[in-house]
Amino acid sequence: MTKSIHEIRDPIHVFIRLNSQERRVVNSRPFQRLRHIHQLALTYLVYPSATHRRFEHSLGVMELAGRVFDVITSQHNVSNDIRSLIEPIQGELPYWRTVLRMAALCHDLGHLPFSHAAEKELLREGWNHERITRSIIESDEMAAIWSQMIPPLATTHIVKLALGKKEAKDLEFSNWEAILSEIITGDAFGVDRIDYLLRDSHHAGVSYGKFDHYRLIDTLRILPSSRPSDETGSSEPALGVQEGGLHSAEAMLLARYFMFSQVYFHRVRRIYDIHLKDFLKERLDGGSFSTQIEDHLRLTDNEVTAALLEAARRADEPGHLHADRIVNRRHFRLLYERNPDDVKKNPNAGKSVFDALCANFGEEHFRHDRFSQTGGAPDFPVELRNGEIVSSFVKSETLNRIPVVSIDNLFAERSIYEEAQRWFEDNRNDIVRPPEKEN
Repeated sequence: MTKSIHEIRDPIHVFIRLNSQERRVVNSRPFQRLRHIHQLALTYLVYPSATHRRFEHSLGVMELAGRVFDVITSQHNVSNDIRSLIEPIQGELPYWRTVLRMAALCHDLGHLPFSHAAEKELLREGWNHERITRSIIESDEMAAIWSQMIPPLATTHIVKLALGKKEAKDLEFSNWEAILSEIITGDAFGVDRIDYLLRDSHHAGVSYGKFDHYRLIDTLRILPSSRPSDETGSSEPALGVQEGGLHSAEAMLLARYFMFSQVYFHRVRRIYDIHLKDFLKERLDGGSFSTQIEDHLRLTDNEVTAALLEAARRADEPGHLHADRIVNRRHFRLLYERNPDDVKKNPNAGKSVFDALCANFGEEHFRHDRFSQTGGAPDFPVELRNGEIVSSFVKSETLNRIPVVSIDNLFAERSIYEEAQRWFEDNRNDIVRPPEKEN
């Protein structure tokens, strides 16, 4: 097969280049479906230009994955400590570069309509979008593409790199495979994160997500882990950064904090997600999405949007109230948000407020949205100018100070909002008082 180079214009990366084998994946049914899956769910109702899709994001992740691979495998960027990891597969580098780019293309194939908005509660137990992604990669339709490539690609390799060790727990990863999967899914330098921060901030029209990703990528290296070695004296290598790129890494992780606090956790954006989840619970068979591949491929944002519009117009349609709140902008209003003084008195202040209001006015009039990120900034190795490898937490004071994003919001239906707000303010001290200690 002739590997002609094709170019796609992109607002983030200018040009994304792919060969004919990669274009076969782009032209496949599962990938074309991503043209109809919004990257940021209903965020466009708050940030009107945030209408971009998983399609272009996945192309961007592939582009960045190829760039990172070229940097970290370049001979003059590989230290003597790491050379033993690269040399045994030196002749296989073109194969692994292809696998990495294919995995990057496919990493989001399992996303449900409107992406993360309703995935956690609307899939049956044991399923998430990563598991659906794996089912698609392993499907007969995609396996036929992998087998016809030159050279043929192992489906298991694509699964490992697309999902990473956390989601593909049943598969054993070599150190090399772990490094490559980290390029896509890593908490510190995963190109999935790099692209969505740059792309989401661009389309939302905000500056929070911008950072010098060119400098960051140019200074990425495979480094000995900065963590203590195990009992055998060995230490798994990890994706790290040279000292000269540390400020770019700090900027990216600060960008992540600001994007979460200012965009992803925007209060109106969050309540729209809740209304959408409530709508889908009433519309879907059994209140959950099907995990059958054919059902999955047939369902996109388009079908859900059409159902929303129909239900908003007709009071006898399932989910009418929830659809009306979204389509006609009658969403619940923020009545209470996380307050540091309240948290000092009562760590579960938000839940106490929610319970009190529900008991007095009825649960159907309120929604509680509580979320806290697990952990702070990730730890990664930093190569100092003298060649020493240290933890990022040792070298960077900034990373030690990045806050964890926490929200604890309570929303009220508009018809009782003012009454509920007055009642809450009159009874606030009693509601958020410290919990009584058990004897």
